[in-house]
Amino acid sequence: MCQKRAIFKPMTEVERIDLKERCGGSWKLVLRFLLAGEACSRREKSQAIAGPGHSIAVTSNGAVFSFGSNSSGQLGHGTTEEEWRPRQIRSLQGIRIIQAAAGAGRTMLISDAGRVYALGKDSFGEAEYGAQGSKLVTSPQLVESLKDIFVVQAAIGNFFTAVLSREGRVYTFSWGNDTRLGHQTEPNDLEPHPLMGALADVQVVQIAAGYCYLLALACHPSGMSVYSVGCGLGGKLGHGVRTDEKYPRLIEQFQTLNLQPVVVAAGAWHAAVVGKDGRVCTWGWGRYGCLGHGNEDCESVPKVVEALSEVKAVHVATGDYTTFVVSEKGDVYSFGCGESSSLGHNTGGADGQGNRHTNVLSPEIVTSLKQVKERVVQISLTNSIYWNAHTFALTESGKLYAFGAGDKGQLGVELAANQTERGNPERVDVDLN
Repeated sequence: MCQKRAIFKPMTEVERIDLKERCGGSWKLVLRFLLAGEACSRREKSQAIAGPGHSIAVTSNGAVFSFGSNSSGQLGHGTTEEEWRPRQIRSLQGIRIIQAAAGAGRTMLISDAGRVYALGKDSFGEAEYGAQGSKLVTSPQLVESLKDIFVVQAAIGNFFTAVLSREGRVYTFSWGNDTRLGHQTEPNDLEPHPLMGALADVQVVQIAAGYCYLLALACHPSGMSVYSVGCGLGGKLGHGVRTDEKYPRLIEQFQTLNLQPVVVAAGAWHAAVVGKDGRVCTWGWGRYGCLGHGNEDCESVPKVVEALSEVKAVHVATGDYTTFVVSEKGDVYSFGCGESSSLGHNTGGADGQGNRHTNVLSPEIVTSLKQVKERVVQISLTNSIYWNAHTFALTESGKLYAFGAGDKGQLGVELAANQTERGNPERVDVDLN
């Protein structure tokens, strides 16, 4: 069975044996590790990324389209001009991309050969208005410092970037001169450093980055777990306190809840997990109702969203005080901040505006996506404190729908004069299958 997994196929015999040893000496555990990574990261499938002001769409064949803000060359077309329609990055022809990550003024693309290409700001560790980054990269450029690491996922947080290797090791760039991420390095360091401590001998299958913190979903012989490291403001690290963690620390609450995490999402100020049984947990800063518990309280440990108790969730996405949940049936629920119409609620109101800017404290089904009449399999939304949010909904057949802020062309659809957002999902002219 391992032979059929896309990440396992190109491995040498030595690499396969090494992976087997890392997984406890069992091929059965290797297979579980590989399947867990595919399930949570959607590897080898199409995806859309709603970045801060710009967007990336990856087709199932590995072609990449980009659109939106391009002030740093983050779209990869060799220019710094905005694009209002999806445009393929032609310089990547012949390279199959399987993963993408978008940060403020930066984009990272990962090929099926484990290579990482970066474009936009030439630093791995600056905030939107940070000083680092002396030049702009307007066409995809191979990250030389990662050439000896087979990378399967990247996550861009503020002040740092993290990558995950196919063996389950996590590496971070920058934001570590005070051992903030478990190692000593300067803020403008361009070399990756392994994230050690509690993760040294643990196989990670997914990483997620929020504002100054990182979550790691790990696969143990005994089951799945989540580790966190970084800034603890609002309780977003999930340990029952609001203090920072300089080294990865296991979130113990999932054992108490008897919940096996299978997907993890890191919003700017809050986080969420989907359990194997379909339960959803949220924690962190609860402003605008983004935790879905019917209030704006903070939660410093993961708490089950009781309003979704009748829903079996398979996917969760988080942004800046916003959360989306996709059910097994393909229904989509959202809650949190309604700014820029990014929640997709656009019902009622004689003027057609309805409640699309209203904050939602408990999960509500996104009825506007019901009109699509197709099963939604993935949601992506802007995870940045500097940009108004936009949202993508990807359907089973590869159709992409967009709503929310579109002032820089990040929706990939035309807006009317003086219009800056779309309240209802609109089809983006790109086929991802």
